[in-house]
Amino acid sequence: MPRRRPPEPDAPLDRWVLSWADFLTLLFALFVVLYAISSINEEKYKSMSEALSQVFSGPGGPKGANPALEGGSGFLEGGESLSDEPAVLVVPADVEETQQLQGLRAQFETDFSDQIQAGEVEVSGTDLWFAIELRSSLLFESGGAVPAIAADAILAQVADRLKGLDNPIHVEGFTDNEPIATEQYPSNWELSAARAAAVVRLLAMNGVDPRRMAAVGYGEYQPAYSNRTAEGRRLNRRIVIVVSRDEKVRRAVSAFGSDQVSEDAVNAMLIEQGREEDAPPTLEQVETEDGILFRQARPEQQQE
Repeated sequence: MPRRRPPEPDAPLDRWVLSWADFLTLLFALFVVLYAISSINEEKYKSMSEALSQVFSGPGGPKGANPALEGGSGFLEGGESLSDEPAVLVVPADVEETQQLQGLRAQFETDFSDQIQAGEVEVSGTDLWFAIELRSSLLFESGGAVPAIAADAILAQVADRLKGLDNPIHVEGFTDNEPIATEQYPSNWELSAARAAAVVRLLAMNGVDPRRMAAVGYGEYQPAYSNRTAEGRRLNRRIVIVVSRDEKVRRAVSAFGSDQVSEDAVNAMLIEQGREEDAPPTLEQVETEDGILFRQARPEQQQE
């Protein structure tokens, strides 16, 4: 049997490095040659630019004159719109509409007088909208969005006043800052939105036109009271039904929340008046069993 030849102790083991370096050199030379012989077809580039310009400028528009493609201030870069759209304005409050809102607000104050005295319901508003604030404990179990049995009677009473009107309605849902992380509600966003949607659904079931309504969930991020006490957290768990004068007012109010915007702010946003720096919100003291709480003043109190 032949004997195996022992390996040479001085045999080079890194010859593959030379082959790899040669391969990279050849590959680099290939790309240099390809780049050297390449050229840009300017005619095709120009044709493509004109075609895109016609698409964005519309039929009949000038070729190659679209500012969005030529470095101008077109809408693709966030510039101003080329179309002259009329400004969205809120006209001064009509006397009849104002009286209607104030009369409806007075009716709700009478309907819920007992709950208002008990601190479970609040009714507030301006000449542009009014809001019915309900504690979540009146409508839902803790941590849930399934309406309780008592919610049917309360919301049926609200729907009976609203179903014959054309005013836009949106329902706002709020929670405290206690975290929630269940399979159904991963955060307070989902919980507040689900509660608002449940109220909208019950109002629709009781005759309110669903095309007039919307549901908004603000979670824990717009507290009306301090979350440092148990009483403050209880008051922050609330549902607010906002009845607006018209659709423009509803959109303005729902964009910020009925507790965060005043009548003057709505007019300033939608009548194109000169904007000033936002003043800090006015606070009011509220005496409760746990002591004094601070909350943002109601719109009518900020105007005084």
